[in-house]
Amino acid sequence: MFRGKVCRENYVFLTWKGDHSPRHVHVYRDGKLVLKWNLDAGAPMKGKATARLVGLILELEKEGSL
Repeated sequence: MFRGKVCRENYVFLTWKGDHSPRHVHVYRDGKLVLKWNLDAGAPMKGKATARLVGLILELEKEGSL
């Protein structure tokens, strides 16, 4: 089940309720997956985590958007 979609700086951050563990977010740019980020471990599961992307993820978590 779809949980949330947030857009920031040409990135789309998607999460799903009931998705497999660990808790994570999918990050897309121009319709392509650029990063799958483990929110519990604070580490990439797939793709390359740039400093800017990690910063955006931390901001969204702090806001309660992820």
